[in-house]
Amino acid sequence: MVSPSNRDVVVTGATGLVGRELVPKLEGRFSGVRILSRSMGPGVANASRFVWDGIDPGADALAGAEAVIHLAGEPIFGGIPTSARLDRIRRSRIDSTHAIVTRLAALDENDRPRTLVCASAVGIYGNRGEESLDESSAYGEGFLADVCRDWEAAAMRAESSGVRVVCLRIGVVISRHGGALALMRLPFSLGLGGTLGKGRQFFPWIHLDDLVNVILWATDTRIEGAINAVAPEMIRNIDLTRVLGSVLHRPTFIPVPEFILRIALGNLAGELLGSRRVQPRSLEEAGFEFEYPTLVSAIEAEFG
Repeated sequence: MVSPSNRDVVVTGATGLVGRELVPKLEGRFSGVRILSRSMGPGVANASRFVWDGIDPGADALAGAEAVIHLAGEPIFGGIPTSARLDRIRRSRIDSTHAIVTRLAALDENDRPRTLVCASAVGIYGNRGEESLDESSAYGEGFLADVCRDWEAAAMRAESSGVRVVCLRIGVVISRHGGALALMRLPFSLGLGGTLGKGRQFFPWIHLDDLVNVILWATDTRIEGAINAVAPEMIRNIDLTRVLGSVLHRPTFIPVPEFILRIALGNLAGELLGSRRVQPRSLEEAGFEFEYPTLVSAIEAEFG
């Protein structure tokens, strides 16, 4: 058990899918939990609330804290990908990270948080087919790859202020409470589930509980830099389709054609059709233990 810090931890995105599960587990590890949010929600009742505009946290929210966990960002698949919405996706991640890092740099050294754990995504690798990808792999191409590259670059600027920075490249989060899996459950339950395109693309994923534990681990250890926050089992979209259909006892023979996804999602279609064979090399080398290392165990935990 890690000794609790006598300083606070700051969390953005505390009312989101991951934040709601994370905040209660931070209590007791730190003197207190400060949340930056525009609304209160489940799981943050015992936290101190700092209202922000989604970009600039202000100095008071960060001063004297031990760590900052930055999870906030416009949902990738939360609506029609208009140019305005794509801009919000970028700004909510990159501009907010720039603002946090700028505020950290302006603080007195004794008041400055020592750690910044910043969310990122496996989309940074782009569409890489069968190539095996770890944290040393080159960046890819595409909208989300560009966003993640600039997002991580903004976070890494904090190193020049003596802050330890961890960028978590997160896969699709498996949880019945929200995210991609919750969206997929309805069509699958109705017998309308199927592969996305041909279904051969690799599909990096992680169970919500494991992601929360990765974040806690990142605040506790001295690890730094990019970390692939994905489960060790590398699967394809067709494997996800079969497992989800099996657990829900529903047929899975209606694929979603690629052209439909491209019409509906525009620049974001590649995030579902692209293949990313991502390995959690840094986590495995550090001896991190996954509660749900296989997709079957993760899906059954949620819907079994």
